[in-house]
Amino acid sequence: MALKRSRSNVGRRGFLTGAAVAGAATVLPEAAVSAEPATRQPAVQPPSAKQRKAETEAPDALSRSSAPNSGADFMVDVIKSLKIEYIFSNTASSFRGLQESVVNYGMNRDPEFITCMHEESSVAMAHGYAKATGRPVAVFCHGTVGLQHASMALYNAWCDRVPVIAVIGNTGNATMRESFVDWLHSAQDPAAMVRDYTKWDDQPQSLQHFAESMVRAYKLATTPPMEPVVIVANSELQEMELHDRSKLTIPMYSPAVPPQGDAGAVREAARMLANAERPVIIADRLARTAEGMRLLVELAEILSAPVIDQGGRQNFPTSHYLCQSTAGRQLVAQADVILGLEVGDFWGVVNEYTDKAEGISRPRIKKETRLISVGVGDLYLKSNYQDFQRFTPVDLSIAGDGEATLPALIEEVKTALPPNSKTTLVTRADNFRKAHAANYERSRLAASYGWDASPVSTARLCAELWQQIKGEDWALLSWPIFINNWPHRLWHIDRHYQYIGNDGGGGVGYGMPAAVGAALANRAMGRFSVNIQRDGDLMYANGVLWTAAHHRIPLLTVMHNNRAYHAETMNVQVMANRWNRGVDRAKIGTTIQDPNIDYAMLARSMGVWAEGPITDPKDLAPAIRRAIAVVKRGEPALVDVVTQPR
Repeated sequence: MALKRSRSNVGRRGFLTGAAVAGAATVLPEAAVSAEPATRQPAVQPPSAKQRKAETEAPDALSRSSAPNSGADFMVDVIKSLKIEYIFSNTASSFRGLQESVVNYGMNRDPEFITCMHEESSVAMAHGYAKATGRPVAVFCHGTVGLQHASMALYNAWCDRVPVIAVIGNTGNATMRESFVDWLHSAQDPAAMVRDYTKWDDQPQSLQHFAESMVRAYKLATTPPMEPVVIVANSELQEMELHDRSKLTIPMYSPAVPPQGDAGAVREAARMLANAERPVIIADRLARTAEGMRLLVELAEILSAPVIDQGGRQNFPTSHYLCQSTAGRQLVAQADVILGLEVGDFWGVVNEYTDKAEGISRPRIKKETRLISVGVGDLYLKSNYQDFQRFTPVDLSIAGDGEATLPALIEEVKTALPPNSKTTLVTRADNFRKAHAANYERSRLAASYGWDASPVSTARLCAELWQQIKGEDWALLSWPIFINNWPHRLWHIDRHYQYIGNDGGGGVGYGMPAAVGAALANRAMGRFSVNIQRDGDLMYANGVLWTAAHHRIPLLTVMHNNRAYHAETMNVQVMANRWNRGVDRAKIGTTIQDPNIDYAMLARSMGVWAEGPITDPKDLAPAIRRAIAVVKRGEPALVDVVTQPR
């Protein structure tokens, strides 16, 4: 970035001036150049020794050090002690000391520097990586302006309860700011702008302080509720000479055990569930691991209770007969006990608006329905950013990590079940087996409508994709709400990592970067990564295509190219209908047309194999097969599909 901190502006200008003079020969008339071919000089002269020195060596104001280490070397050792595998970053001068130590002192391994084109993308990549692995990675951000760029993605991670460790470069000592850029990009309290949507931050004043703060930050970020954290890395600490490390220590990281729900409250919840005639389980951001999914399946089977998976994570297998997500409204209306596990919007589960413009709502549940909530949402809440949804009175609120509380709840339910409940549970299970099969057939029938339509239907896009990947150890890295949730209706999603959830805060620009970050994680685990990418979302952060190509990250991206911000088109249509003005002008300001964007050409320009745009559905399957072959070679591939709006 041109405005990021540079301490050799004069040298760079000198080099560019010399290059410009040498390059002028290329635009002079031929007669102005010597007529003797043997004496003709090259059109562009190579840089002189002085110019090379200005470009590659330290400026005179920065002398060579005789110290064996820099402060940043110690900082890198701290990062290594936490087993952080990657640094996602858009390079910048405020953390030049750290970056140099990562790539030279640390040999660019554990952590490895991942070159990003935008700070927002770097955080979104870390967001996706953390959800794919369950482990956080770090992001380097450049001072005030870099953190401003990163702030939207940090907010997404905050709302999504995902650990991200952001390290912010800053020159706190005003006497060390060497140019106007240093002043513009430094602050007394850089983390202030994101403090409302990060869990913790610190600005260490010494290397020992940095070590302790970094370990603390990692611990806090990974303790439920998991959230992003910020550490400010002062440039003086990074670039200081370190002659003696004997007094510096790196604290041992000891993870906190996730908080479990109170034993008495769990026992009461089990009693309510065991005696319910129509219990329903709602799961949102519950299953962090395979064990979380296994435990939820066990609980549901013991109770023969249907599970409505809200998709914050992949909590429950879609092929299981108790997966009844498509019948959620009906089941909630009939329930006598509802158990919510890490549900972000319990109010929206049990209520609905009848007139949103007037704010009129009504309950979806019966008056006697009892509600149980298990989650960590009440353990850490801030007031400014309203990501906590409307307040919902419940009969029993258990403050504890949902996944960690499930084992105790399961044991208590086994004890609380009435002795004569077996026949009832078997009958209930049989009914849900039939309902699950019927739901699936309805989805298959619905998917057949418009099968040969052009633009391509979203159902056919997902069905054709499923046929090509179902034999792989695959993982879907995108949020399917904008394609009518067809993957969850048609695919067998049976492992917790096969879907990583939504973006958290609804910030546009999350999709492709998060998919690239998760695909990087999946590369090491041998998983085949799939991303169904929204077109408008990609245009916020398309530079991440280059990152995927540069780092050879295998990822299959299939474009949902409806040439619009279609949710906003519908919003304008709703308003136009409200005021009886017709919907024919709702496309103004909401569509991405005239000209249409060629996403395949865009991807190819950044080194990604690409094909399309595809408008004939018959061309879709062969294109996907060709793209899959590229991904299996270890490279990213993109198929641009022009689609129906939803």
